[in-house]
Amino acid sequence: MKKLLFILFLSGLFSLDAFAQLPSVTLKTMDGKTVNTDTLRNGGKPFIVDFFATWCKPCNRELDAIAEVYEDWQKETGVKIYAVSIDQAQNINKVKPLVSNHGWEYDVLLDPNSDFKRALGVQTIPFVLVCDGKGTIVYKHNGYTDGAEEELIEKVRELIK
Repeated sequence: MKKLLFILFLSGLFSLDAFAQLPSVTLKTMDGKTVNTDTLRNGGKPFIVDFFATWCKPCNRELDAIAEVYEDWQKETGVKIYAVSIDQAQNINKVKPLVSNHGWEYDVLLDPNSDFKRALGVQTIPFVLVCDGKGTIVYKHNGYTDGAEEELIEKVRELIK
């Protein structure tokens, strides 16, 4: 019984971290504007933060899959996507051409020192956060398999009910 209570206690502790605010880290847009991550919002509607790198094939597949349905998602839920590149400074010049070539309509932020990634404890990419309209993290997911984007929109739909 004690073991079961301990396991329940630990699972409660670990689920609490999913309901945290975004940490305060300064990033840049592809145009060089400064953005503080704790101010990321979407006018009271849910938003998604998706960590990627130009060299990460699963990341690119995920962002491509979302791009195919992003317009529909926006019409249905108003969701916004922030794609955060963790490419290092020497490769940051590859981000804009990649985004342009893929036609991604996301707000792209640059995290060349992995400060934001580290502040969130992200270990592997792709890594995705779903945040509610107040910027509270309500869901985390890492890795990508075909169709996983459906799980993301389901989480967003739950938030707008």
